[in-house]
Amino acid sequence: MKRTKLVALFLVLACATLLVGLPAWAKWQAKTTDKPAAQTAAKSSSEMDRLKFYLGEWDYTETYSNGGQNTGVYSSKLGPGGNSLINHFHSQGPAGDFEGLLVMTWDAKEKAYKAYVFGNESPGAIVETGHFEEDTLIYRAELSRGDTKFALRNATRLAGPGRIVSDAYVSIGGAPEVLLVRVDAKKR
Repeated sequence: MKRTKLVALFLVLACATLLVGLPAWAKWQAKTTDKPAAQTAAKSSSEMDRLKFYLGEWDYTETYSNGGQNTGVYSSKLGPGGNSLINHFHSQGPAGDFEGLLVMTWDAKEKAYKAYVFGNESPGAIVETGHFEEDTLIYRAELSRGDTKFALRNATRLAGPGRIVSDAYVSIGGAPEVLLVRVDAKKR
């Protein structure tokens, strides 16, 4: 009986605190949201500015090491505050139907780019870590499927005005890496 009364008292106190505190919280919230956008928006980093070559709508061709080709479209836009780049892609062809989302950001603590790749071919995300080697953006990732370990490397560079080339390499079980696919993209 005493436990029931304590629970009821706790609920009454919680509700009273909420009701008394809600107007104060609303007033505080209004003050913080009344600031001009320039004061509240974070400035993107110079590292994120370096990725702006991705922005826009692109048509692309995927050429696989076995000779197969898919064609597709991707669009890239800045994420909130310019602190991420969001890329949606979709390709179709003899190699299959691939759709996904790629989110890139700068991790100041690691002093590296991070990419999170979500695709229709597998659950979860592939997490890649990247940096520039001269004018080429290199991302690397490692993953396992059962007992097999895969090392992935992606090298992306501007190949001319309105053209991006990206090569994806894979190493399976520690073997030398091989080219898996080349993506040649042209800006619309």
